[in-house]
Amino acid sequence: MEDSNKRRDFIKKTAVAVSSMLLAPTLSSANSFFSGSPNNKVAVGFMGVNGRGTFLAKSFAALPNAEVAFICDVDANVLARTQDTIEKLTGKRPKGFTDVRKMLEVKEMDAMVIAAPDHWHAPAAILGLQAGKHVYVEKPCSHNPREGELLVQATAKYNRMVQMGSQRRTFSNVKQMIKSIHEGIIGRTYFARAWYTNNRKTIGHGKLIAPPAELNYDLWQGPAPRTAFRSNVLHYNWHWFWNWGTGESLNNGTHELDVIRWGLGVDYPTEVVSSGGRFHFQDDWETPDTQTITYKFANNTACTWEGRSCNNFKSEGSERGVVFYGDKGTIVYNGGNSYKVYDSENKLKLEVNDSTPYDGTNTVSPLAALEGAHMLNFIESIRGNEKLNAPILEGHKSTLLPQLGNISYRVGRQLKCDPANGHILNDKDAMKLWSREYEKGWEVKV
Repeated sequence: MEDSNKRRDFIKKTAVAVSSMLLAPTLSSANSFFSGSPNNKVAVGFMGVNGRGTFLAKSFAALPNAEVAFICDVDANVLARTQDTIEKLTGKRPKGFTDVRKMLEVKEMDAMVIAAPDHWHAPAAILGLQAGKHVYVEKPCSHNPREGELLVQATAKYNRMVQMGSQRRTFSNVKQMIKSIHEGIIGRTYFARAWYTNNRKTIGHGKLIAPPAELNYDLWQGPAPRTAFRSNVLHYNWHWFWNWGTGESLNNGTHELDVIRWGLGVDYPTEVVSSGGRFHFQDDWETPDTQTITYKFANNTACTWEGRSCNNFKSEGSERGVVFYGDKGTIVYNGGNSYKVYDSENKLKLEVNDSTPYDGTNTVSPLAALEGAHMLNFIESIRGNEKLNAPILEGHKSTLLPQLGNISYRVGRQLKCDPANGHILNDKDAMKLWSREYEKGWEVKV
């Protein structure tokens, strides 16, 4: 009875949050990509279900037209635990897999959700498209810029939908804020500043040890060049190693930079420069714990992003967010679903609030109660009732911004970019980081 009550409460809360977030749906003129399972639900498979992946599986399970039918994870303990969780929520146990390629062979699966480490995002998404599945991929959509380009190509080639987990694209108040910016509520918006803060601890110095028995480490590495197992990498610290992760700028900065790009009405930058370092601790962490990235765009606008992984002093009263600056005022966005508009005299002109609990430092979901709307948009787009709010071309453009920042940081100089596609101009060393090396036999192909 207790499990049944928990299930009903979870589904009720998620359904209420979703309905409160969605505006009136816009029916797609395109034909539905959904053939329909026997129970008329979109059958979804999940890849990578530790932490964020478990949250996503639970959230999709609460949607009215989705079924969490398949689970894939390379850790047997994580796999079994998530199967148990979904079975308690829905009364039906998802079928389990260790190898995502085997899961993709199941014809009854309509879509896949990817929450594996970053080095798997684009390769798995492309495998999913080739298998005829629609894809919901967590940010960042790729480990490197070339993978993002290949994912965009694969989406068109295989005629399936890919949604990136840029959930703010579905938040009602954020959509209203962007619309107001485009309508000139603060005049011409020409600059934006974003930030992310946290209080992450040291990861220490790992030891080379045998992988745990429950982990298929070869499949965990997948397309990445092989390295020996180290004790301080799994299940989260891979974010801070270049071989698998992409640092804080893509782990979190992608969200705010997506909002900035949306608000400024820009695609690719003309100039990028970044600086920072691993300052707080001396350990195995490779990516910067403190970083600034500055961008210029062809429409005479610019922006900055600041990441502080190990100092959580708030800016504008929030752990993360964006400030838009215009010639007639300013907008302060707290990273959630609320914002304030100030006039040119810095007087509060408009305040839009959302009472949903918000924790900007939560590594699983800062706004758990609101994210279901973004997932529902994916499901209903598959069913032919809506259009994707964060299609992969937009996801690639927003992912590319912090990727360029990391490339600038790693080569130690400013980058000049082609505003037509973001490619780095006249810098062969920087362009070497546009793509990556793959483990033999795991090369990404479209």
